[in-house]
Amino acid sequence: MNVLIVGAGPAGLYLAYLLARQSPHWALRVVEQNAPDSTFGFGVVFSARALEFLREDDPETCELLTAAMQQWSDLTVNHRGQSIVIDGIGFAAIGRLRLLQLLRERLATVGVRPRYDLAVNDARELEGCDLVVGADGVNSFVRRGREAEFGTCVEPLDNRFVWYGTTRPFDTLSQTFVQTEAGSFNAHHYRYASGASTFIVECDAPTWQRAGFAAMDEAATKAVCERVFAATLDGHPLIGNCSIWRRFPKVWNERWSSGNTVLVGDALRSAHFSIGSGTRLAFEDAIALARALREHPRVLADALAAYEAARKPVVRKLVDAANASAGWYEHFAEHMRLEPWELAWQYVQRSGRVDAERLRGVSPRFVAGYEAYAAARGARS
Repeated sequence: MNVLIVGAGPAGLYLAYLLARQSPHWALRVVEQNAPDSTFGFGVVFSARALEFLREDDPETCELLTAAMQQWSDLTVNHRGQSIVIDGIGFAAIGRLRLLQLLRERLATVGVRPRYDLAVNDARELEGCDLVVGADGVNSFVRRGREAEFGTCVEPLDNRFVWYGTTRPFDTLSQTFVQTEAGSFNAHHYRYASGASTFIVECDAPTWQRAGFAAMDEAATKAVCERVFAATLDGHPLIGNCSIWRRFPKVWNERWSSGNTVLVGDALRSAHFSIGSGTRLAFEDAIALARALREHPRVLADALAAYEAARKPVVRKLVDAANASAGWYEHFAEHMRLEPWELAWQYVQRSGRVDAERLRGVSPRFVAGYEAYAAARGARS
């Protein structure tokens, strides 16, 4: 089979590795419009089990990636000068560039080397292949012009966010809420290497307008964000990398393939960064598509249908949770009116995946602290 994978992010690289490993006789190409070490963003975060879902089928890759990750077991919410620790909500993180480098190493072991600095700009370049995989992100060229075929829906959120790094290594994944004269800001920050953290600054549209960000360049924007979060950064600078304000796009495709073309990763669907599942979903897409192609080797349409049937219910459930989390953040300025304990209690249940009873088993110290706060508040009223 002649296979073209467009995009050398986590989904494209890992899918190429799996396909080359299981079908070494296939003609397999991976093309990427950017340079090999040109990546945007800093760290990527996973839930506590990180990549354990890889262990049974691919223990070497699982060990390689897990060894490079920073891990912690708690989450911290900072609001009105109070830091509330939510125990048991573990995460793991790795630098995005390091992740891509390790995946390229794995891909080299099966004899495949992606072609970089090669943009696909014409749909005719996708012709002549038995299978075309769109692994080229939320602005997918492979998907462009075929939205009706895929049933594509792209809905940008209202909040603005800008993605930075910093040299301050935070102990946990943290949420820091800050009120300024211009309005409400939030930072999502977490350590992804021993001396480096991701630092995402978010604000609502009215705050963005009042702060004057529309008229600022990258340097001026970074300077303002450093002032807003000076106490959190504790003297450390923010580090930019194409760090411009964006609106998060909610992407969903009702149909995952059309003819000989199939979508994976963010080209297929997006999961809001507040839930930390986008990269894991990309890996799982690759695993499911490779399995479907292995189990249905004769008829491509059957393989692509099996891929969608196996993954879609799982992905829909997780994307719904991500959208619920995103919806909470769209109104975080309103939530900041709450007392710190109330905000933390609401925050940790925002996606609908964790209710109070489950939280009692996962985060007993946090629940005990919240109940003590609620009892004291009730005694005062």
